[in-house]
Amino acid sequence: MENPNYNFSSRRSATLGLNGTVATSNPLAASAGLDVLKKGGHAVDAAVCAASVLNVVEPMSTGVGGDMFALVYDSKSKKVEALNGSGKSSIKTDIKKLEEIGLDSIPLDGRHSGLAVSVPGCVDAWEQILDKFGVFSLDTVLAAAIDYAQAGFGVSEFTANSWKKSELKLSINGSCEFLISGRAPRFGEKVELHQLSRTLKGISENGSSFFYEGIIPEKISSYVNKFSGWLCEEDFAKHTSSWVNPIDSNYRGYDIWECPPNGQGVAALIALNIIENIDFSDSKIEPTLKLHYKIEAMKIAFADALWYVADPEKFKIPIDELLSKSYAKQRFDDIKEDQANKDYSIGNFKQSGDTVYVSVIDENGNACSLINSLYEAFGTGLVVPNTGIVLHNRGALFSTNRGHPNFLAPSKRPYNTIIPGMITKNNNLVSSFGVMGGFQQPQGHLQVVSNMVDFGMNPQEALDCERFRINLEDKITYLEDSFNQSVISGLKSKGHSVSLISGVNRGFFGGGQIINRNGEGILIGGSDSRKDGLSVSY
Repeated sequence: MENPNYNFSSRRSATLGLNGTVATSNPLAASAGLDVLKKGGHAVDAAVCAASVLNVVEPMSTGVGGDMFALVYDSKSKKVEALNGSGKSSIKTDIKKLEEIGLDSIPLDGRHSGLAVSVPGCVDAWEQILDKFGVFSLDTVLAAAIDYAQAGFGVSEFTANSWKKSELKLSINGSCEFLISGRAPRFGEKVELHQLSRTLKGISENGSSFFYEGIIPEKISSYVNKFSGWLCEEDFAKHTSSWVNPIDSNYRGYDIWECPPNGQGVAALIALNIIENIDFSDSKIEPTLKLHYKIEAMKIAFADALWYVADPEKFKIPIDELLSKSYAKQRFDDIKEDQANKDYSIGNFKQSGDTVYVSVIDENGNACSLINSLYEAFGTGLVVPNTGIVLHNRGALFSTNRGHPNFLAPSKRPYNTIIPGMITKNNNLVSSFGVMGGFQQPQGHLQVVSNMVDFGMNPQEALDCERFRINLEDKITYLEDSFNQSVISGLKSKGHSVSLISGVNRGFFGGGQIINRNGEGILIGGSDSRKDGLSVSY
């Protein structure tokens, strides 16, 4: 049952800490991460800990059957590093199979949903990031998640609502531990996930080899094949995460960092470069026009990203050209200040997403901006028998257009919506941030960065501020109904197709987490009120 009091929005204050802060979408995960920091852990230790707990307490959003991307700021070198923990399509991938089945796209779920399963990259990424930066090993970092899965936890409110919507999707398994007599657990109900606990324990004791060698890849491959998929044990044996060079662009004196393609972070940077051409501090410019330019900039950014974002090992992506200031000015000049444009070309991708984000800064000023994702809620809906492993549907983002750079092919990473963010100035850490929600992610990045840089908002204010979301399929601009009515009317007068979203559906605009570090060394945290989580500090 939906909460009847969602029109009441309680005020949240930003959290303040000196020694460490963790912000994520569930209090149990945030607290577990903070415990790791208190034991002397590095930011990445706390981030992986929190992500693993989210696998248990928010299982529709993340898990070992998904992918992971991360940005890490090292306070000693003052450098930002990026980890791509996404998996590739199977070596057996053959688009002719779709044609034989009579499909013109990769299904997100259902009886052929195995086609959407690429190799889950999460576990290897956990291990690699801990090996490079962590103080603790997997057995320590995963302990809290194992305990919650074994002893049980209470289901939080937004999580219960999302779980309920996935009952039909999960029913494809017949029975699984994520359904209680065929239904989703309710808010406040205690849930134990013993099969997932055993899997997490196996990973904690044996490392990533437990997941990529032996019985687990055999079970996953066998189950995926029952649903038309291609995965085989060799795919798991060949998998590895990649340390890659992050991409960045300077926005009004601040360096904004993103992971490179195959992630869509470039879309956020393109949009920021475009709106840098308008002075948001100019009080003579109406709020409607400022919002109009952000919306149009985002449309342009997606037009580019949905074509150019692909596996960089298979396609040369012109990042320097896409992020040049001269190109941004050219695209800015394409925007008509009095008219919305519905004709920007886009790729053929489904719009959705249910992901978790963790932001951590430790007492030494190291930061980890980390995302774990199954893509849609419970991914494909496939739960590998007796393992608690939910399989993602990230492979559905491949294009079936043979001329597209992101065309479905063997051993290839698909377009990925996952984009952790980070901000530095003069090589000093300013912010570790992220906004979840599939294709909402770069739109969220654009809006929260502008809120902080252009309007001086603190992390909590930047997250609480109303948001827009452009939909690439129906060309509608969705707005939270908290926008001023004059702004809403103004957008309509410019030709925007506007739809208002309110109440319990505010999660449609994503859920973000932000931690800033000021010049005094104070950590200022914020957690999105559109989710169940919080920011915690000490």
